[in-house]
This record gives sequence, structure tokens and C-alpha cells, in this order.
Amino acid sequence: MTYSGELARDLAHLIHPLHQPQAQAHGHVWLRGEGAELIDHRGQRFLDALAGLWNVLVGHGRVELAEAASRQMRELAFASAYAGSSNRPAIELAERLAGLCYPNIGKFFFTCGGAEANETAIKTARYYWKRAGHPGKYKVVSRTYAYHGTTLAAMSATGLASYWPMFEPRVPGFVHIASPYPYRFAARPGDPRSPGEQAADLLEQAIQEEGPDTVAAFLAEPVHGAGGVIVPPDDYWPRIRQICDRYQVLLIADEVITGFGRTGPWFALERYGIQPDLVTFAKGITSGYFPLGGVGMSHAIAEALDSAADTSTWMHAFTYSAHPVGCAVALANLDILQREGLRERAAELGRRLLAGLQSLAVHRHVGEVRGLGLMAAVELVADKQTRAEFPPQEQVGARVHAATQQLGMFTRLRQDVYNFAPCYVAREDQIDRMVRILGDAIEAVLGPP
Repeated sequence: MTYSGELARDLAHLIHPLHQPQAQAHGHVWLRGEGAELIDHRGQRFLDALAGLWNVLVGHGRVELAEAASRQMRELAFASAYAGSSNRPAIELAERLAGLCYPNIGKFFFTCGGAEANETAIKTARYYWKRAGHPGKYKVVSRTYAYHGTTLAAMSATGLASYWPMFEPRVPGFVHIASPYPYRFAARPGDPRSPGEQAADLLEQAIQEEGPDTVAAFLAEPVHGAGGVIVPPDDYWPRIRQICDRYQVLLIADEVITGFGRTGPWFALERYGIQPDLVTFAKGITSGYFPLGGVGMSHAIAEALDSAADTSTWMHAFTYSAHPVGCAVALANLDILQREGLRERAAELGRRLLAGLQSLAVHRHVGEVRGLGLMAAVELVADKQTRAEFPPQEQVGARVHAATQQLGMFTRLRQDVYNFAPCYVAREDQIDRMVRILGDAIEAVLGPP
């Protein structure tokens, strides 16, 4: 079979996420992964600058995870976890997460991925307020540049407008506010509040405009991932928690990307000294070796589910919730993260990556270099002084991405923002090479500094 034949078969029969046949015509058929590298059907090696899709924390080719899946499949491949049934890996994983997660969160519902987790959290917020005697609280506030998934409600919460037009109308009851995007947030001059406080106070403004008795939850990523690794000011999240408490609004932390050490701690809001009411996770819990996600619920929310009468049962379910194989792989993955000290390793690599990328800031078209933990981004601009973006038709980000692939690196972008989130097992020389490749690609597309 020729390589072109493989791609022809792909184009003939496979629909891809974010389907664009013109992109797939020059795509990769990935055959193997080794550590922080991917090998395609041409035998070419690529540095995996995004750890798969932000998720392959422990690196590619970990036999331990394949063995964990195999053992569990031989013992019990599947059984329903609907009320009245359970399985040992699911019980053990919930116990394990209770010891790693925020102190106020002790019960967990498992899904197949992040979008399902966010759908679950949205429905649970509405459920909770109905149980609490506030049935009118159903709206969800989220932010621009947010990514929460592409199922219908999660897409409605997602703040990247390119995901909406061909699927309108969106689900009613979703409101967006501006993100705490330090590079582009328009802080009011002369305002005694800091930019972080001003950005947070947009939540209070939205709650007041919508009516506090109608707003159920604020859904947000601690650090934007797909939206371009947007790191908020340090005083943003404590203010958000205060506003949520003031107006009785549940705080849902979307930690699908930031969970399990990507920003340093096990869960990212620990950095800011606050706790959410619901936390969603996926991706890194199995390092992508098996589809699994979930929602952690505060003690108060879990009690609302536990104490419900039959007529108000939490009628929410997925066939593959608490899948025994997924839970077994997650447990083995957590073992690796803890045994090998990979969270600490990720923090070290993150400092090295960010320092290296900052050396690229001398280029006249590098507007900002930013990051936290082992996630970073380089934002390319047409004019460094005005921060003006390139016209979309110039496809600058796509051209830089094509150039980095030619040099042996693969990732994803948000327009002209180049994202990094390598595997935690990447070597120092691989981190350094990622920086060099991006620098060379920027010069190849946009000229010398």
C-alpha cells in the first residue's frame, strides 16, 4: 500500500474532527509514538509539541498503561455503572481523586471526555438550584476565547465564535464576558482597580444584567488552553470566587487541560488559593490512552443528589460512565505521574520552555510570549507597537505551522497563536529544539528579526 493510497482511503471514508478535506490531503497518518515524539506513515519523526491534544502527559509508548488495560479487559471489559452497579476500578479511582482534588470535593461522576464532563456540570448546576428551591437559576456565564467542547450546550459555552455559525441556534441561557487576556484586555485608564479585578468584575456586571436569580454558574478554564494559553492576572480568580459567593453562583472549573499537573499543582485553581464548586477533567487523567473524563462535585452538591426523592432523581447517564478499563488505565497513569515525579518534572520543563520562547520576543512580529507550568504560547502580530493582528487571509499562523512541520514539530494553533504543551517526559534537548524550530519557522515565513 502506498502512502498516498492511505491518505486516499482516509479521504474516501473518514470524517475528522473540525473536518477540512483540504487539510487532510496533506496530513499525517500517525503510526507510532515514542516518548515526546510521533512517527508518521512516511517514517518522519515529529516533536509532539502539544502532547497529542494536551493529554499525553506521561508520553507515548507507555507499556504499563497498555498492560493495565489488558489486565482489566481480561477480568471485566465492561459492566454498567448505573445505580445498583459498580466496579472496583471506578471505586478506587474515585477514592484516589478525593485525595488529590480540592478539599471541598469528594465525589465524582465519570464520563468519556471533556465535552461530556462540561455537559454534566452544566446540567448538574441547573439540577442543584432546582433542588435548592431556585428553579429560575439556569443561565451559564462563560468567556470569550474559552473552549469547553463541541456538543451543543458545551459549544454554546465555548467562546470561540468560529464554532457557532453552522450549528445555530445555540442553546439559550449562555452569556459570554471578555476574558482576562492581559495582552488584549482593554483596562479602563484611571480606574483604581487592577486589570485583573476589572476583568473579574465583568462577571458581576453580567450577573446583575441577567438577574442574579437567573444565573446558575460561571464556567471557565483556570488558564485558557485552545484559546491561546491565556494566563489571567493573579488577582483575577480570588475576585471571581468572591463574586460567585456574593450572588450564589456556582463556580465550575474546566480543568480538562489544566488538571493533573499541567500548570503545577494537581488542579490549577490551587495556585490561587480558591476552590470551585464543580471541577471537570479529562485528557490527562489517562494520558489519552483511554477515553475518560469526569466531574468532581462539592460536598453540598453531592448531598443534593444523594438526598433527592425518586421524583427528583438526577436523571443523567452515559453508557460508558465509570468504564472499568478507563478507570484502570487512569489509576495506572496516576501511579506513573506520582512514582516518577512527573508533575515536578513538568514544572522544570515549563520554566525552561518559557525562558527559551522568551528569546524569540526580539522578533518584530512576536507580540507576546506567555505561559504557566508546561503550557505556553507565542502570539504573532502584524504590528508590535499597536498589537494589530495579521489579516486572516494571510494565513500567517498556518504558514508558520507548515514550516514547523517541515522542520519536525507538530502542534495546534488558534489563528496566529502557536501553542505548546509538551509531554511531561520530554527531554531538555527536545524542549530546546522546539524553541529553535519555532524561531526558524517564524524567520522563514516573516523574515529576520
